[in-house]
Amino acid sequence: MKQVQLGLRENWQQFTLLVIINAFVGGMVGMERSILPRIAEVEFHIAAKTAILSFIIVFGIVKAITNYFTGALANKVGRKNLLTIGWLIGIPVPFMLMFADSWNWIVAANVLLGINQGLTWSSTVVMKIDLVGEKQRGFAMGLNEFAGYVAVAVVAFCTGWIASAYGLRPYPFYIGIVLVFAGLLTSWLLIKDTKHHVSVETTTSNVPRLKKIFWETSWKNKNLGSVTQAGLINNLNDGMAWGLFPVLLASKGFTIGQIGIVTAVYPAVWGIGQLFTGKMADYFCKKDLLFGGMLLQGLALVVLIFASTMAHFIILASILGWGTAMVYPTFLATVAENTHPADRANSLGVFRLWRDLGYAIGAILTGIIADTLGINASVLVIGLLTIFSALVIFYRMKCSDKNFVKIIDWISGKFSRTHSAKYKSI
Repeated sequence: MKQVQLGLRENWQQFTLLVIINAFVGGMVGMERSILPRIAEVEFHIAAKTAILSFIIVFGIVKAITNYFTGALANKVGRKNLLTIGWLIGIPVPFMLMFADSWNWIVAANVLLGINQGLTWSSTVVMKIDLVGEKQRGFAMGLNEFAGYVAVAVVAFCTGWIASAYGLRPYPFYIGIVLVFAGLLTSWLLIKDTKHHVSVETTTSNVPRLKKIFWETSWKNKNLGSVTQAGLINNLNDGMAWGLFPVLLASKGFTIGQIGIVTAVYPAVWGIGQLFTGKMADYFCKKDLLFGGMLLQGLALVVLIFASTMAHFIILASILGWGTAMVYPTFLATVAENTHPADRANSLGVFRLWRDLGYAIGAILTGIIADTLGINASVLVIGLLTIFSALVIFYRMKCSDKNFVKIIDWISGKFSRTHSAKYKSI
């Protein structure tokens, strides 16, 4: 058997395949992003915001629970097997969305989509972290999330354009058929499991084991708990953006094509930005990136209620996307940094459980507030909650001592190895 090595360069072929697969995963969500709320209003005549957001509520709950079990089962069933199963479950989704004759079928499709996303996205995250080892986790997660969310943006734009030219159904969902079969065949035929990489890293890790993984990841461990609550709030505001942005823009007279542009800008900046912020997470204090990113998101949402023109919405969607880019790869890198390799998949599963419950909580909360007080009030409340989450990070998290050494290494990159060794000994 070939000797197992950790690192991005050493495992670039498998890593690249996983990046491509995660683009397929993100595209599956993107096909709904700009048009499903409009389908609810135009084809099924659903007016209540809570009812429109029901598909996000179901998606969030199912994906969150699936994330947890993916983490718990990763070591037993195998990462590759879970990835392949996720794609098999996703096959009916585009067909159900194309031919649904009631809103209940749309909701049912999102149950399957939630399982698909939980199994596939969680598996690719864990496998990439397994492959690269400790030094490049942030960059690895940046590439992973870049692929996923740029795909969300591209497919959201494409489905919006197709819908504006050919109608809301069925043509926009043909993209989903291509994505689901491409993901299945690539995962089944080309991906290899990463259990041997986990075994290698386990022998060198100095991180203590977690005694109660669920509770320590959820809140008890200050770093892990801070990341978990921020993940929940981040997806809470993303759930609001997913469900209410198209409705808000439509109420201001924007066309379906314009809605597709705005709903694509946010995940596009989010996705592309992670190429930079993921690498930053390998060198700079993760607490600072998380605090700054959550604060930026909160401020963008508060200002959003005053937006009126296309330019306003594009600028604020870009700011919101950059704030999210600062935190998303940093979340995953921080969880990995604070857990033993043997606990990592389980701890990531717990984190992703709470994070994606944010979709459901956000959809319920924003729907209720929007129906009772209006969309602007809903956006304001979510913005203030996001700012509060930033303050929790600021007062509860601590920077890892490793970050100081990494910053010194980064700044002194032009110095000799002798100087670098001197600083590392501090």
